[in-house]
Amino acid sequence: MSIKEIYDESNEAVYVAATNAPGPAGKLPLTPDMLINRPSGDIFGMTLNAGMGWEPEKLNGKEVLIIGITGGIRGADGKPVALGLHTGHYETPLQFEAAAREVAKAGGVPYAAYVSDPCDGRTQGTTGMFDSLPYRNDAAIVFRRLIRSTPVRKAVIGLAACDKGLPALMMALAAQRDLPTILVPGGATLMPTKGEDAGKVQTIGARFANGELTLDEASELGCRACASAGGGCQFLGTAGTSQVISEGLGLALPHSALSPSGQPVWLEVARQSARAVLQLEERGITTKDIVTSKAIENAMVVHAAFGGSTNLLLHLPAIAHAAGLPMPSVDDWTAVNRRVPRLVSVIPNGPVYHPTVRAFMAGGVPEVMLHLRALGLLNLDVLTVTGETLGANLDWWETSERRRRFRDMLEKQDGVSPDDVIMPPAKAAARGLTSTITFPVGNIAPEGSVIKSTAIDPSVIGEDGVYRHKAKAKVFVSEVDAIHAIKTGKIVAGDLMVLIGAGPSGTGMEETYQVTSALKHLSYGKHVALITDARFSGVSTGACVGHVGPEALAGGPIGKLRDGDVVEMVVDCRKLTGSLNFLGSEEKPVSPEEGAAILAARPPHPDLAPQDELPDDTRLWAALQAASGGTWQGCVYDADRIIEVLEAGRAALAAKKN
Repeated sequence: MSIKEIYDESNEAVYVAATNAPGPAGKLPLTPDMLINRPSGDIFGMTLNAGMGWEPEKLNGKEVLIIGITGGIRGADGKPVALGLHTGHYETPLQFEAAAREVAKAGGVPYAAYVSDPCDGRTQGTTGMFDSLPYRNDAAIVFRRLIRSTPVRKAVIGLAACDKGLPALMMALAAQRDLPTILVPGGATLMPTKGEDAGKVQTIGARFANGELTLDEASELGCRACASAGGGCQFLGTAGTSQVISEGLGLALPHSALSPSGQPVWLEVARQSARAVLQLEERGITTKDIVTSKAIENAMVVHAAFGGSTNLLLHLPAIAHAAGLPMPSVDDWTAVNRRVPRLVSVIPNGPVYHPTVRAFMAGGVPEVMLHLRALGLLNLDVLTVTGETLGANLDWWETSERRRRFRDMLEKQDGVSPDDVIMPPAKAAARGLTSTITFPVGNIAPEGSVIKSTAIDPSVIGEDGVYRHKAKAKVFVSEVDAIHAIKTGKIVAGDLMVLIGAGPSGTGMEETYQVTSALKHLSYGKHVALITDARFSGVSTGACVGHVGPEALAGGPIGKLRDGDVVEMVVDCRKLTGSLNFLGSEEKPVSPEEGAAILAARPPHPDLAPQDELPDDTRLWAALQAASGGTWQGCVYDADRIIEVLEAGRAALAAKKN
């Protein structure tokens, strides 16, 4: 290509260029008091608003900032001019517009500001995953800076749909303690009429490699999985769980999570949220009145009832931290999961793999909460973004036309009973639904670990409700090596895989869904166990234990395991207790206590190291979150603790020089 081709000198239109224009007609609605007492930024902001075309006489309305996630360029016909990174942010401009028009209709002045977010599905198995979890903190910081950089705003509406944007946005909104805020969940992608959900379809490579899928089948399934251009994936992964949690916190309107993307109700959620936040502002109700410790507990209860993603163990503490509240501990999560039954049957937990949009049609979060209220498990006196208490919201929901009609639609359109998706407690117990999360400990995980025990295949769980797997370890120091072993037949039924060096210091705490999904959807996969210091996608299932602490690169004993070591995993799916222990070798078995001593004396695995491609940005994130308490404290940035560590480090360096 030549410079002449780039500049295309045949295009005469570029030589028509004005150097001045009349400017907007009218006058700013200024008063002497405003000119004397308001900061120059407020006045200049009105000038900018007029320059963008807002009618000057309407510039004194209440300013509302709509902030959230978007990506791609969507043409007027809905076709992409430029692709987004995922469906979860491609259609959000439609919701932004619906909310903005509602604010303007009420006489307000809407502003909109955006960041984008990555797709964890797109980055699975790639070095892009090294930026996934760290991005959450980055986005939360930018959101907070944008909110503070719009000093005239009276209220904030947040809008997001997916894995990192939603937690980041909730962190940012929770930090706006003296402002009215509300969150608009971005809904769920529709399922193909015939095909697979976006979680299962990510395994077409592994299934093809193992001869369980043809090339034509893989190609067609892969093309069809996202049946609408918007919304979070159709399973209860981190995206869907975060939407559910926003309602659990009272930060989103009742029956707004998991709405069908692109449908009229999906747009109406944005309009309803705009109306609600204006009422909150009118009544002086702010975020600190809504996001309280009782609200955090309600969110944990809803998480357990839905069987949500283990990633919320990282995100909900971070939201609490942003709100200035105590962060839930492992003991708190354990206590909640022991008393709260799982009631929802959706992908990936089952027992029937309904897409999450069916949970919305069956009544969504408020329907689940009706059952939880009957069991006495909710704090009903908490305030919500309706301006009413949770108890009052549920009273409305129970007899609402909205509840009746959506539940009827599910039965008529899909032939599915709402009570088979969101089950009454007695029915859930009869179907064998168990509580969600277990935190195994042992000489491999002295600080703890986590498994979604409800998603272990029932056929490999004993009659006593206990999963047991004892085998020689196959140790991998990268996810690339682990998935290669699966695809090339080096993993067989009965194996126990150990993936090390995949925590914050090694990979930014990557998701390992490429591995867990392959095991889920391969015929022999339910007979393979996995232990790792990485984390999992919310759609991960099976006998997979993650978040092992300390991580391998922080000296954790998991980083000292070798091929051939005998490891035992025990998970009691009823009592929600578990253990992970190194038990010596087949030739020389030892007790867990003896195993702990052997591991303590061993050097780390010789191949253990951070990934070569780990970005400096992620290395810095890993160090900052470690100084703030690490993964079991939500991977947050605790400014006071970080400053304390830096000052101690400077003092130590100064003393060393002297």
